[in-house]
Order: sequence, then structure tokens, then C-alpha cells
Amino acid sequence: MPQLRYAQPRYLSLLLLSWLLLFCLTRSVLLLSHLADADAGPLDLLRLYGIGLVYDLGFLLYAAVPLALYLLLCPGRLWRSRGHRLFLYGLTSVSLFAMLFTAVAEWLFWDEFGVRFNFIAVDYLVYSEEVINNILESYPIYPLLALLAVLAIGATALLRRPLAAALDAPLLPKSSGLLLLGGLVLVACVDSSTIGQDFPLGLGGNVYQRELASNGPFQFFAAFRNNELDYRRFYATLPDRRAAELLRAELSEANARFVGQDPLDIRRAIDNPGQELRRNLVLVTIESLSAKYLGSFGDPRNLTPNLDELRRTSLFFNNFYATGTRTDRGLEAITLSIPPTPGRSIVKRIGRESGYASLGQQLKAKGYDSVFLYGGRGYFDNMNAFFGGNGYRIVDQSSVAEEDMQFQNAWGMADEDLYAQALKIADQDHGAGKPFFLQLMTTSNHRPYTYPDGRIDIPSGEGREGAVKYTDYAIGQFLAQARKKPWFDQTLFVFVADHTAGSAGKEDLPVANYHIPLFILAPGLVTPREVATLSSQIDLAPTLLGLLNMDYVSTFFGRNVLADEHRPGRALIGNYQHLGLFDGRDLAILSPRQGMRRHDDALGLSHERQADSQDPLLSRNIAYYQGASHAFAKQLIAWRPQPAPTRIGQR
Repeated sequence: MPQLRYAQPRYLSLLLLSWLLLFCLTRSVLLLSHLADADAGPLDLLRLYGIGLVYDLGFLLYAAVPLALYLLLCPGRLWRSRGHRLFLYGLTSVSLFAMLFTAVAEWLFWDEFGVRFNFIAVDYLVYSEEVINNILESYPIYPLLALLAVLAIGATALLRRPLAAALDAPLLPKSSGLLLLGGLVLVACVDSSTIGQDFPLGLGGNVYQRELASNGPFQFFAAFRNNELDYRRFYATLPDRRAAELLRAELSEANARFVGQDPLDIRRAIDNPGQELRRNLVLVTIESLSAKYLGSFGDPRNLTPNLDELRRTSLFFNNFYATGTRTDRGLEAITLSIPPTPGRSIVKRIGRESGYASLGQQLKAKGYDSVFLYGGRGYFDNMNAFFGGNGYRIVDQSSVAEEDMQFQNAWGMADEDLYAQALKIADQDHGAGKPFFLQLMTTSNHRPYTYPDGRIDIPSGEGREGAVKYTDYAIGQFLAQARKKPWFDQTLFVFVADHTAGSAGKEDLPVANYHIPLFILAPGLVTPREVATLSSQIDLAPTLLGLLNMDYVSTFFGRNVLADEHRPGRALIGNYQHLGLFDGRDLAILSPRQGMRRHDDALGLSHERQADSQDPLLSRNIAYYQGASHAFAKQLIAWRPQPAPTRIGQR
């Protein structure tokens, strides 16, 4: 290019080539860390690096525009001054530091989640206090930053000659500079209309290959911009009446009567047989508890002796799945019984997160004290606004006295301190003669994996293994203390995970990585046994209300699993883009740009193939997610106080 004879384009090109080199090195290091999972042959590698170059250039085109604007409009007298020359050397060092910092951040994010930057990284910026504290407690961050600064300065020194040659070159004429700037802006605009989160990556194939081909900073800004996806615009649909027909067939039960007028309104009167039970309910949502950690599922490390014993003495669901990959998705599914609609969870849709017919609202209407207890600060993930607007009162770290917390880390108080608060509230409600519903969200089983000393035989901060064992220890202590309470025999205790410890895999939705445990302990009410019916978090609320024989008007997309255990189950799972329905063998997946696929034998040697809405599994999948998105948009899941429903047999 003749422009490279001039100072400004040469300097800009030098920086951009440095970024390209580092992007390539980052991609290579990430590839080597998951070489077996990527399963990439020579042609796959060629495609991976080729598409990677497209994404790298796509990001750099955006990033280069502000700097190019400054360089090309900088007056000649200022450009040639000694101070400006030193400024550009300093800018080079800062840019190199930013490159290295980005590469390290990508490595740490990849190590934690197995993907490039996405919605999670965007959320981490929003909740910076917890995240920064978590990073400071988990990594030697200050020595690492110092090392990166030294490396950046050293790299600038190595580039001294080409930098000097660029800065000493003649300046580009103003007219040529304006043309070059205009061309750069034009190409950036064309790039924005052709390259997105899924293009040119495409859909399907090995997920590790697709993630490696992508570019972390590009995906970060794309996720920041596209934090909500309109279902009808981006996903496959069915005619509303067909979707309603399928959805109502999925949700029909002998004791349910649909009362909504909209074809896609699933509101129905539930007439549970028997006399309503005024049992207390304690629902503990456990951070990142994968089923695979349980000794009863084959883990040999004896990390979960209390949960293994609880499996023997409770109603245990051994074929139960999380709907998503984040805490907010688990809370959404458990509380609202709704599939994971694309984009942000309802919990975090600020301004539209309240007023729904939640589990807490249903029980509050029955006279219960519905309380959400969180080990951390409830502004994280918008939890306080969500639960406070859906029938709960809030108890979180900020409302607990310092002397009542024996241990705190970046994410909040230790699990045993949270359980102590639950016991205190239960005692108060019992003393006042008021039934209670306590919904807890723990924090200890999360990086930095720290907890009080002397509780278990693994030192605090050693890793996930110790955090799992401490989580189990705290549950054992909580139940031991609860058994001494006068309200114990009148209480259902529910223990369920919010999501697994890791959901990354070769497929978009690796089903096995969504498997979580569910325990229901209810002395004198529930006979200990195992339930093998395939189900997911959206089935928990209707199942619990069924156990309590409660009549209510339901907006739940789940169903009472215990009402008919012979009925084939299904699990709704997803992430912020891909939406799945698993039938126990095969998995249907909906993706943006009307993508439709299915994995045959999703737990085994999964074979992916394209499908269409004529496929019965795909059509069921569409019905669920189209119906859920429609219900959210049209406020069909809103709380509407009304008299108890007419019993089915009295119609």
C-alpha cells in the first residue's frame, strides 16, 4: 500500500499488526489447552484460523477508527514535537499492556467457562465490586499486572526501531488522510452489517472450534449490544394456534382447567386433591452443585456425605436438570417456572422484572411469610428488585449484623451464617403462628472457594473440591440444628442446585453438563424414594404446590412430576442463545436466525443434524419457547389475585 510510506498509516499498522499477532497467539494457546476437545484436523485448523482472522479484523476495524481519527487529523507541528513523540511511545506501551491484559483475561475466562467473552463477562462489568474482590481473592492480581506492565515496556523497547522509522516518515497529506479515514469508516460500517456473533461462524459443529475461531473482545461488545433477543425475529416459529395446541397438550393434567382467552395463554386452574396442608417450606438453592460431585453418583472423594445420606432419606430426583448456566437462570426457573427465553433472564430485565405469579407470590397469597435470603448483596444480578417485586421480603448480607457473620468473602457470608439467619426467621414466624416459605441462595461453592477454617479437612481456598465439601458440611449442620426445632416436623426441606459447576462442552447444549440433584425432605409427608422421571427446574414449583395439596391459578410452564410419574418427561435447557428440549434421549435445539437442529442420543455419541418444524421434537421445542416469549411480552404470567378456583369436579 502506498499509504504505508507515510507516518500515520505506518504507526497505526504497527499497532494493529501487534494486536493481530497477539490474537493469533491467544487463539493458539487456548487451542492447545483444549486440543482433544477441539478435535481439529488440518482443514478444521485452516478454517478456524481463517475465520478467526475475519473476526480479529472485524474488531480491529472498530477499534482503529478513533485512533485513526486522531492520527490523521493531528497537526504537523504537534506531530513533530518531542512531547508528542514521547506520547506515541507511551501510547504504544499502553496498547501493548491492554493487549496482554486482554489475553490473560481471556485465558482466565476460558479456564472458568470454556468460552470466549459473552453475557457473563458483560454482567461481570456491571457487578464490578463482587467480581473485582473475587479476582483479588482468587489470583495474585497485583504481581500479574506488574509483570504485564514490564512486558509491555519491554516490547515497546524491542519495537523502538520500527516505531522510530514510522514516526520519522513524511506525513500523509490532509486530503489523502480524509479519504483513508472515510474508507476505514465505510469498511467498519459494512463489517457491522455482515459480521455478528454467529456469522461467519455459522451454527452447529464443534463448539470449541467455533469459540476458538471467534474473537474475545468482538464477542464482548456484541454481547453488550445484543443483551436481549426478540424471539419472533430471531427464532423459528409456528402458527400461534398450532403452538398453543402443542403447548396445552404438554401442560394438560387431569386436575387442570385452562382459563386464558389468548391461545398461547397457559393460565389454568389447578385443583390438587386432598386437604390443603399448611406446611412450612425451606427451599435452598445451592451454588454450582453438579450432580457429578455426589458420592452416590460415583465421585470417589467423599465430598458429600451429608447429601449422600439425604439421598437415602428423602424424595430424590435422579434425572433432574438445570435450565441454564447462571444463577439468575436457575432462580428464574425455580421461582417463575418458565423456560430460559433468549437473551437476559427475567431476573435481570430491569424495569420488567416484577409483578409475576411467582412461587413466593402464590404462597404469600395463602398467608405465608415468603422470604428470599441471599448470602451476598442482593443488588447483584438484580435479585432484590426481582424477589422484592414478586411477593418476597428480602434478607441479604447488607441486612445482617456484622457480629452475626463469622466469615465473609467476595461473594458474601459463609453458608452456615446464611442458614443461621434462616433458622432465626423460622423461629420468629413459628412463634407468631405464621407459616413460612424461606427461599435461600448460597454462595460458598464459588471461586475463590474460601470458607471458615476448621470445618473440614481441606484448607480454605484450595479449590472447588474444598468448597463442595464445605457446602455439604453446612447443609449437614443446618439439618442437625433444624431437627431440634418445634417446627421441623411441619416443614418441607428442598435442596437443589442453581446450575452446574461447568456447562461448556463440544456441543452448544451438552446435556450431561446440566444434570443437578434435587432432594425433598418432609418427615411424615414424603416417603423416601427415588424419582426417575426426567424433569427440570421449571417443574419444581408445581410439584411442591402439589405436595401441599394447594389449589391455585397457575402460569407455570412446568408440571407436577409426582402427579403422573409414568408420563414421559422432558427437560428445557438453554443458554442465552441456544434453546433446547431434551426428551431423555434426543435433544432439539433452536438457535438465532431460525436455526433448527437435533442431537440424536444426546447423552451418548451425539449425532447432530439439521431439522425443521415438522420434526415432532422440534415442534414441541418451538411451542415451549414461542409460548414463553409470548407470555412474557404480553404479561400473561402476571400475578392476578382472584378467588380460589372452582374444583374440577364441580364444573
